[in-house]
Amino acid sequence: MNLTNRVIVIATRGSALALAQANMVIAQCRAAFPRLTFELKIIKTTGDKLQTASLAQESKALPKGLFTKELEVALLKHKADLAVHSLKDLPTELPAGLKLGAVGKRADVRDVLIYRDANHVVAGAADNKSSDWSPGQSARRGFGPGLRIDQLPPGAVVATSSTRRRAQLLAHNSKLKVPDMRGNIVTRMMKLAERAELDATVLALAGLTRLNFAVTPQGRLEGDAVPDGLLATILDTEVMLPCVGQGAVGIEVRQDDERIATICERLNHFNTLQCVTAERAFLAAMGGGCQSPVAAYAELTGSKLRMRAASFVNVPARRAEASRPVREAVALGEQIANELKA
Repeated sequence: MNLTNRVIVIATRGSALALAQANMVIAQCRAAFPRLTFELKIIKTTGDKLQTASLAQESKALPKGLFTKELEVALLKHKADLAVHSLKDLPTELPAGLKLGAVGKRADVRDVLIYRDANHVVAGAADNKSSDWSPGQSARRGFGPGLRIDQLPPGAVVATSSTRRRAQLLAHNSKLKVPDMRGNIVTRMMKLAERAELDATVLALAGLTRLNFAVTPQGRLEGDAVPDGLLATILDTEVMLPCVGQGAVGIEVRQDDERIATICERLNHFNTLQCVTAERAFLAAMGGGCQSPVAAYAELTGSKLRMRAASFVNVPARRAEASRPVREAVALGEQIANELKA
């Protein structure tokens, strides 16, 4: 199939994380198809604009699909050939004429609890260099390495915009306060470092890693843009079950474009695709979107898919687990959803 004689356009959002993921995909494309020409097209989505506008009104949820809509329009109008998404942001129902063409190899799905280092806070208060106190505001506090959710004191504030994370935080420590917090990864870290009313936040390890941040064996968060004095605890999936598609990059394309389908065949990671297919089938059967208070994680064990899922729609939370042959990914997701809805 002749793919030459035309630039292949890859659409992406303009955030640092989106660009990191898109550059990862374009590097794979150029390595697999060295004779072809690929270029990135940065598109600002409605979700990007609303997220910025609503930072002062963080209790308002952003409707699903707003981080993908403009990229999908570019595909349908043939202004782009592939759109790169964080798969967790991609709705399970796609516009007519589009499909999920490929899924890259999944990164670590775990979440990370990020908080201030008690030693850094004390040192900063002593020399008045990092103290940000004002009348009526409590002084910032920190904690030691290896902090667990259940070790946070009553009234501690763990900010997150995720209903899934909020529900699981409260399940482990019902005395927490869990207000909304939006913004990109660096913005959230800066808020945590500077605002005394915040004690911690939770971010995805995959996103941190793709932006070249790292959690050291001593529990320190490191990277060029990391504020001084932040510690991190990686949360096992038994503690914090991830959202559907977390850690995976999805590539959306036109259904009838055989030229681009050839490229997708080289970009797709089969095992990851089967896992996220089960998770997305679960989410669709639950009738929810990206902001729904549900969690799911599928893993390939031998020739079978094992999936754990939870629904936090009601209290107490409902959980389920099942396994099926790898080719029955959709049936596995639907089976677990039906069990949780029963």
